[in-house]
Amino acid sequence: MEPTDVINELALRLFAALTATGRTIVSKLQDEDGQTLAEYGLIMAIIAVAVVLAAGVAFRGAIIGAFGAATNCESKNFSGNLSVNC
Repeated sequence: MEPTDVINELALRLFAALTATGRTIVSKLQDEDGQTLAEYGLIMAIIAVAVVLAAGVAFRGAIIGAFGAATNCESKNFSGNLSVNC
């Protein structure tokens, strides 16, 4: 499976989950009983975690590259070559 296929699959699942969550929130807001603030907070926390995970997957290559560059820079500086600008 290609990396773009994984990202597309994740984006589609995230969209479906957010759409279902949005529909649930709208139906609960229209309900006379309503929901407690804690339950809405929990829904928002779940959405936030999903967004963070999706961003981690989407930017995985850039994150790995940045940490790799920082590691290489530090290893060059610790080897005695203090003139290295990273």
